Amino acid sequence: MAAGGSDAGDFNACLRRLATPAECAALFAKAIAPLGFDTFASGEVDLQDRSRSSFHIINWPDSWAKFYRESGLIDRDPIVEGLAHRTSAFTWSDLRADRSFSRLGTHALDLAAAAGWSEGFVVPLPQASGRIGLVSLAGNRDCTDPDERHYLTLISICLHSYVRTLVGRHGFALPPAGLTPRELEAVRLVARGMSDLAIGQTLGIADSTAHEFVEKAKRKMKVRSRAELAALAAALAIVDL
Repeated sequence: MAAGGSDAGDFNACLRRLATPAECAALFAKAIAPLGFDTFASGEVDLQDRSRSSFHIINWPDSWAKFYRESGLIDRDPIVEGLAHRTSAFTWSDLRADRSFSRLGTHALDLAAAAGWSEGFVVPLPQASGRIGLVSLAGNRDCTDPDERHYLTLISICLHSYVRTLVGRHGFALPPAGLTPRELEAVRLVARGMSDLAIGQTLGIADSTAHEFVEKAKRKMKVRSRAELAALAAALAIVDL
């Protein structure tokens, strides 16, 4: 399989014709399979406040997704730790060579290896204010060929940038700060300049209930004002302005 810019261009052209994150995930899974990768996730990490990290797509087996959510691994994820000082694509082998991540991080890679994923490939995408986008792949084949790494990097960038425009309408695989669907709806409407009364009318709820959703979202997102909440909503792709 050729792995050059033209193939990445073909991938991007196909991607841009799709309408949902699920369709994009299926296309990406098909593209990475010949290179030995069978699962992936795409999202953004907030290095200043990990609770505001989010995933646009999680294409993991249910058992691994459950472990990741419930173990608190995001706070000591070796991949996330790597994002703090790496700006270009890296592999799990690169992380192991560092020997600088936590015991839980080592345990996570060991668990991944036991599940059949011996290697991973991570593409970091620096954003603003300490946020880093990422596409993280896992599989069972070494990723040392420069052309393959270049191809995977390019299609990962395409996937992340495009899916990020879709989650505001179609939802997150794992929303930032644990926001509920109703809180997300309220935040989107705040970002569009609506009052509690207007939010309540739009969602078919009392304005007092709308106010409660907004206040809970502010607490979870650790902001003090509706203006801050709206700005963060745009930055995290909760709303596409």
